[in-house]
Amino acid sequence: MRTRPTLSWSPSGPSLPRTSTLTDVVPIVADGGVLVLSGAGLSTESGIPDYRGEGGSLRKHTPMTYEEFTTSSAGRQRYWARSHVGWRTIARAHPNAGHHAVTRLDAKLSGVITQNVDGLHQAAGSPDVVELHGGLDRVICLDCGVLSPRLDLDRRLREANPAFAATTDEINPDGDVFLPEETVRGFEVVGCDECGGVLKPDVVFFGENVPRPRVEQCYELVGNARSLLVLGSSLTVMSGLRFVRRAADSGIPVVIINRGETRGDQYASHRVDLPLGPTLTELADLVLR
Repeated sequence: MRTRPTLSWSPSGPSLPRTSTLTDVVPIVADGGVLVLSGAGLSTESGIPDYRGEGGSLRKHTPMTYEEFTTSSAGRQRYWARSHVGWRTIARAHPNAGHHAVTRLDAKLSGVITQNVDGLHQAAGSPDVVELHGGLDRVICLDCGVLSPRLDLDRRLREANPAFAATTDEINPDGDVFLPEETVRGFEVVGCDECGGVLKPDVVFFGENVPRPRVEQCYELVGNARSLLVLGSSLTVMSGLRFVRRAADSGIPVVIINRGETRGDQYASHRVDLPLGPTLTELADLVLR
């Protein structure tokens, strides 16, 4: 069963209190056993905009859905042409201060779950990151199930489209970009090297379910944590919000650090509204001094 994609939500009731200090957060993190749940807001300082924050890309971009990708060859052509351009920006992105701060705090963490598909936690050195929505650095064949590196596909697409030279400065968290229809119309899509089947990035598209074993792994991490630290996520989609709800229902403190309201604010024991990079750097300094 496929779910309908949740692209937005509207806050109901008064805004919950937020703080601009880390006073109450430091002892929670210092106590250890912290499970991190990160979202696109953590990667904005690496040049990858989020979906829903100030200037978020959903204001002008409708993400590819699982249904369109699997049922429309024109949709796949459009996606791969645009993603072929966007992948260059994702591949060049570097971890920012927030990612490095999470890595510094590793001894205090029980795990990291990320909703991001950019691989920046791993690039910063965080071990055993659970990629809730998959990763753009690999592709999967929908026919035979073989996984292959995105770099290999990038090479094959370049060979199949030697005259394709589209560029853009606008990138989305899923690696998709906007290109005019006339630009993508002649783009040649390649199939699986093993069976010729349909290739898809190994990420969870809007309207697609996160694999159940991955969900259960995350629930287990929540159950073993002493606190949940949410970083840069609006928690709009249920795939991340459910872990916040589970933590709150279990009496586990939920700390949310994010610019702007989130769908999980009502479950938070502490709510910090500050920029991620400098705030997490300060948090790591205070915890580890």
